[in-house]
Amino acid sequence: MNKRKKIYSVFSFLLAGTLCLSMAACGRTPTPAEDETTSSAPLSGALPVKALQPKHVDENPYMAKSDANIHHDGYNTDSTDEILPLGIYPEINVSFETTNPNASPAIYFDNYGHAVVPLLGGIAIRDLNATETKTLGYFSPMQHDGGGYVIQSSYTFLDSKNRVVCPTSNNHVLILRTTEEDGSVIPEFEKVLDIDIKAAAETALGKELTQNLLSVVFDYDGNLWFATGGFRIYPERQQQGVLGYIAHTAIESILNGEQTDLSKAVFVYGLPLGEGAENGIAASKDGAVILTNQNCYLLRAEEGVNVVWCTPYESVGAKVSHDGDKTTGGGLAWGGGCSPTLTPNLVLFTDNADPVKLLALDMKTGEVVASMPVLDDLPDGYQVAVENSAIVYDDGEGTVSTIVCNWFGAGNAGLADPDNDSSIQSYANIYDQNWLMKGNVMIAPGVERVDTLKTSDGYEMKSVWSRNDLRDTAIMKLSTATGYIYGYVQDLDTGMWQYIILDFATGETVFTMDVSNKYGYNNMAIGMYTGSNGNTLYCPTGYLELLRLQDRFVYLPELPYREVDLDQAARNVLSQDQFEQDGGEGTVASWHNTATICNVHPNTMVAFRMNNLSGSASDLTLYAYGADGKLEKVGSELWSLTDETGANVTELTDGVLYELRVTVSDGGDFDLSETEKEIKLSVVLGK
Repeated sequence: MNKRKKIYSVFSFLLAGTLCLSMAACGRTPTPAEDETTSSAPLSGALPVKALQPKHVDENPYMAKSDANIHHDGYNTDSTDEILPLGIYPEINVSFETTNPNASPAIYFDNYGHAVVPLLGGIAIRDLNATETKTLGYFSPMQHDGGGYVIQSSYTFLDSKNRVVCPTSNNHVLILRTTEEDGSVIPEFEKVLDIDIKAAAETALGKELTQNLLSVVFDYDGNLWFATGGFRIYPERQQQGVLGYIAHTAIESILNGEQTDLSKAVFVYGLPLGEGAENGIAASKDGAVILTNQNCYLLRAEEGVNVVWCTPYESVGAKVSHDGDKTTGGGLAWGGGCSPTLTPNLVLFTDNADPVKLLALDMKTGEVVASMPVLDDLPDGYQVAVENSAIVYDDGEGTVSTIVCNWFGAGNAGLADPDNDSSIQSYANIYDQNWLMKGNVMIAPGVERVDTLKTSDGYEMKSVWSRNDLRDTAIMKLSTATGYIYGYVQDLDTGMWQYIILDFATGETVFTMDVSNKYGYNNMAIGMYTGSNGNTLYCPTGYLELLRLQDRFVYLPELPYREVDLDQAARNVLSQDQFEQDGGEGTVASWHNTATICNVHPNTMVAFRMNNLSGSASDLTLYAYGADGKLEKVGSELWSLTDETGANVTELTDGVLYELRVTVSDGGDFDLSETEKEIKLSVVLGK
């Protein structure tokens, strides 16, 4: 069991007044009840679950089924269907960085739950929950490939075979095998594909490219699309850029060890001089969507690059601070800084006009079907630059919600230098040093939710809520499982960096948890990322500490001195179909909870805390997974539902914190661990 440094902090809930919650709860001994009673326990301070419908994203067969990239999926939604913390006896745990110059920034988790993160110019699988962040396997250009380049980690992604696809600073694309078939990590990743995209594109185009490779993605036919550019492309500099793809057949041939004539497999579309991509690529069944500094494109692979449509948009050009401003930095992009985000029917992004507008384009035609100014009511003296990918949530019933966040001030003014290569994704190249040293006082405020509504006449947009008191560079995340938006900000009055949770419906801050008032606890403007165990929100900092916000949703009532390792516990949404397939009867009534307990004693009682139960307790049946992967009913003598005092309950109220208490024996029917004196319990309630 890993030892962890923990940060316990005072936090606030703004629900119907301020509620306080003791941080010592996992250390107190509940009082068991002798008789079954209806609970009169007060409402818990934990946030009530406000679950949304799962995000509406068509699965890409050539990308991993997990959250496969920095924006979670090929649509770039920045939303997850995973559970995130709800303030159930919350704590912040820390992993210390001893190798990288910064804490591990945001990437993603593979199909086996391994964290894929940058490492010293390369890419690695690392244990982010260990006391000291531990490297399990990696690929280093310097150590393994002669050096001379770095992996452009922001736009790497996982393919369907759990391999990492990487653009590089020397204009190559690599595919790396990272795990064996059983999921074990390969200590030195195997390079299974290496293509010089720039050279191949120049051959196909018949001229030299003066822009570098920026981003790549697989379309739904397995073609690898690429775009050249940088985080800031000035039209007047007349750089030659391209959009294009490598045919799926060629990629498969290379992966099979066959010789391939790339001259017949690489297709390019030459852009007008001065045009180039400034963000990542999105893909859907309709094709690849690429936003340049001047236009938005839908492209298809049809024995060449087919430009289905090209829609121009407005920009006033690169935005930088002026003399006398409270900021010293600026934005990143010359054009729209927001990566395009898709739904099955729409493409959404912000332009870089003044004021900035949110645009919704018809996926089939490229027509602008709705638009409106966003973040246009800021205090005097602040500019707007939307540089982080927006959160886009499609409820599947005609409403698409977009959360945009102002980023202005965090960008490096040095990006304006004509000699600057804005494709280089280093902290020194991208970020304003005053923001890094002085915090969020150096950036502009503004977070807004805008809904795009399908009507009988087409589409319309409306602002649902706006927050001009928040300054966030962390790429906020939406959890559909909880119904909340998660961020990382700084309280400008106290200087305190904080995790925050916003109500998706209202924008209200419903949770804060303090971290530190030291400037180095900024989030590096890289973004947070969500763990795969349904209980972790990671945030890198400039102080070599990777933070993770977690709920202590599982504990041992009979052993209050013992802490369950939260990194060996999980809670996940179990679909009704999966529940029935695995042998459950009726309907799913809870999340799927799993915990591993070391050094157990006979008949150990494990308690799972949950606050999304309602109705009669007698209508519920507890199921546990067996070694065969099937659900079995647990005898009523082995489990109970109690309030936080240990008193049994008969009627359940949604929003009240209850405890599901299960007794399990080492080596018993419901112990999934083969290790002696260790149990692994995996349970779900059915109704």
